[in-house]
Amino acid sequence: MNKGHLRSSTHYDPHHNLLCVVSGRKKVTLWPPSASPFLYPLPVYGEASNHSSVSVEEPDYSIYTRARYMKEYSETVILNCSDVVFIPEGWYHQVDSDDLTIAVNFWWKSRIMTQMLEHMDAYYLRRIMSRLVDQEMSIMAQKSPFGHLKDCTDIQHMAKTLTGFQLFNLQKDSPLRTLEPSTLQALYELISLVHDGAEAVSQMDKIEATSQNKSSNQRDDTDTSAAADDSSLLDKDPVAKIILPVEPLELRTMLLAMHTFPRTLENLILNMLGPVGAEILTRKFDEMDQQTTKEEQSEFYKIFYSVFDDQYAAMDALLNGKELFSFQIFQNVLDKYLGVHVDRPSRFVTRTNQ
Repeated sequence: MNKGHLRSSTHYDPHHNLLCVVSGRKKVTLWPPSASPFLYPLPVYGEASNHSSVSVEEPDYSIYTRARYMKEYSETVILNCSDVVFIPEGWYHQVDSDDLTIAVNFWWKSRIMTQMLEHMDAYYLRRIMSRLVDQEMSIMAQKSPFGHLKDCTDIQHMAKTLTGFQLFNLQKDSPLRTLEPSTLQALYELISLVHDGAEAVSQMDKIEATSQNKSSNQRDDTDTSAAADDSSLLDKDPVAKIILPVEPLELRTMLLAMHTFPRTLENLILNMLGPVGAEILTRKFDEMDQQTTKEEQSEFYKIFYSVFDDQYAAMDALLNGKELFSFQIFQNVLDKYLGVHVDRPSRFVTRTNQ
């Protein structure tokens, strides 16, 4: 019961609830549990872990960037006298009550919670976290990158542009002539990136190091800084943005063409390839394998790895990149669903080439 207008915070309850209005009026806004990333839940270890960090009255989108989409996932109902709404457990809700409103809540445990065995909690936790990580990874790998900045879609323009690099021998029988214009453009951008990318890699490492230092040394500001930095990992990985839209067999031809310039390909894999790029590249490899014969697969990987002085270093670069990508996605999952921020393991802090 409330005498004056009352506004609740956005939160969820660990029980099913029937909200019954006896007199007065309530406006109830609901979000499903899947909308949790847009509501920025408070840390799971806190006293108010079931509450959202976002202010209903004046959401600060500069800090909570995902919150600008939260209305798209919400439903609002108006309850007058004798109206009832069922609020399932885990559903976020925010309630506005008019003056002199009386309501009754009926709470009870769901069947799922009553049937969950405590000795299975650790297993459920790992399975759920693993599933969320897999979902986030799939979403990341399916995102479309920004459009290419340079217009280089014909072979003559390519030849003129690449003369200074002396990268290609664009003869009539060149396999590059079989590439789609967009793929040819991607190849040009990839090679340009490798040759001009030392500074970009250095800057990326500095950004990552700065982010980790903020996370470990400024705990009081962690929630704000982490929430504000919500840009896609893909947007920060130029190699990944280039190769993502390329069809697997087209990428195969690109890499075989780069084999002619072994140091360029080696530098791409060992020094330029970021975590997202490593994940996308290996996924492309899997797709290539599905579209080629065993003999073709063997020949491709033989040529690809032959450019490296140490083939195991290339394999390690790909595997370490994939593992780091998985951890970055894991960090995102903890942030979005649990409001928790963790530091990167020390073995990931610096890139080492052996």
